[in-house]
Amino acid sequence: MILVTGATGTIGSDVVRQLAARGEKVRALTRDPAKARVPAGVEVVRGDYLDHGSLAGAMAGVTAAFLLRPPGPEEGHDLGLVEAARAAGVRRLVKLSAIGTGDPEVGPAGVWHVEGERAVRESGTEWTVLRPSSFASNTLSWVREVGRGEPVPNMTGDGESGVIDPRDVAEAAVRALVDGGHAGRTYTLTGPEAISVPGQATVLASVLGRPVATRDLSPEETREHLLTAWGFDEAQADGVLTGTAFVRGGGNAIVTEDVRQMLGRPARTYREWAQDHREAFSGE
Repeated sequence: MILVTGATGTIGSDVVRQLAARGEKVRALTRDPAKARVPAGVEVVRGDYLDHGSLAGAMAGVTAAFLLRPPGPEEGHDLGLVEAARAAGVRRLVKLSAIGTGDPEVGPAGVWHVEGERAVRESGTEWTVLRPSSFASNTLSWVREVGRGEPVPNMTGDGESGVIDPRDVAEAAVRALVDGGHAGRTYTLTGPEAISVPGQATVLASVLGRPVATRDLSPEETREHLLTAWGFDEAQADGVLTGTAFVRGGGNAIVTEDVRQMLGRPARTYREWAQDHREAFSGE
């Protein structure tokens, strides 16, 4: 039995789908089982990261677990998951982390997964840590602007990132969960090229057949955008500003071959993701 936490999110739901398609026994952990939409045969259980009793029940009889927690500072989520896994005798853990973990220049996000990674590495299990770069799906936040023909906000200037298709992240997680050959490894998962926000807009425009302009935001405008459009609080906005400055300065222009190493094929490009999701940009 393989347990998938965060089973209704972008990555978790795809991990569930891919495991089920392989014929694996899958248990999906969610706070609200009634709202979960999973493939036939997948067991859905209720659980909360801070409710150790629910985690113990979810881990019972599990041989491998995918650990995915909400973004933000460590509040015991990872530690509780690892503790429950160890108590249940889970043999293999795969943790979703993030690129730049442990790098102080990344800002607050650079420490979000430090304790969780440490807990996994010290768990006594066969562990794998996945550190993906920026998701191609982040540009779905542009849907309204693109639908209205308005410029999309650019908070990182010409700074490039190794943008990755979330489907590749999910597939890498599945490989690590079912194949012991990835134990004891930390993979930095990126797409095949470093690309900026204006570069992504250019690609998306060519896929859609209509212009997609960008609007550069100053740090002050970025902060206001985060507070008003995204609903962030002051601390969250300041943290993101540090991260955007890191990207703007070229700190995230990292490309690796780790996806190819894990999957035996090249990582998908941003263009491939855009082509497969063009319908999402067809209107407001």
